[in-house]
Amino acid sequence: MKFSDILRDARGTADTTVPEGWMQGRAAFGGLAAALVYEAIAARSQDAPLRSLTTSFVAPARQGKLERRSEVLRRGSSVTQIEGRAVQEGQVVTAALASFGSGRDSAIRVSLPSAPAFTAPDACQALPDIDGLTPEFARHFDYRIAEGALPFSGISETRLGGWMRFRNCDEPVTVSHLLALIDAWPPAVLQMLSELAPASSLTWTLEACHPLSQRSAGDWWQYQAEIEQAGDGYAVIQAKIWDADGKPVALSRQTVTVFA
Repeated sequence: MKFSDILRDARGTADTTVPEGWMQGRAAFGGLAAALVYEAIAARSQDAPLRSLTTSFVAPARQGKLERRSEVLRRGSSVTQIEGRAVQEGQVVTAALASFGSGRDSAIRVSLPSAPAFTAPDACQALPDIDGLTPEFARHFDYRIAEGALPFSGISETRLGGWMRFRNCDEPVTVSHLLALIDAWPPAVLQMLSELAPASSLTWTLEACHPLSQRSAGDWWQYQAEIEQAGDGYAVIQAKIWDADGKPVALSRQTVTVFA
């Protein structure tokens, strides 16, 4: 099932379904779970721009029915705070807090750093589809590594970056598409390991840049992540995202659990 079809089916309903083809081991792909919760939240936003979304992956989401709940915590003159949850069998599996804010005149303007000068996608290494190793959800995406290495390469490099896009998706990009694209990358810390080991996102904050790029979700997007700190089985990874023209799109920060 295509990502755009999943979003369309989820809009306007409290309950939705995690379909086949979107698993990541025993859990549903985190980017999909985050997007489904965000869709429930955004339905109450009155179309205000998203400024920040913090998601906590409380428990593994499974394939099948997913109940979603959202609540407006406060709607102020310019900022609205909305909480959302996804529940399966009475257990919260994903929780999120979103801040929406209308723009205002300001004397302060600081831009993201320029996009990296990556080699063109066709000249970069593609993430391979390895039977029994590559998560099934990854087949919906195309990734090209321009900086760093494949997971479990045993390198000391703390940066991972390159290009990403949806396969078979020509819709205008939305926040939900960006959530899936960004989380589709393997955690940068995996390239430092020399043996197979699982890792998963614990918490994730996305800050969106406005106005949102009008490119298609199937166009190339630039991604650059850096491990800021790691130890005790956890890693903190921050990332920046641009469109193919170098327009800033989002900032990302994840705490990742590493079982190695």
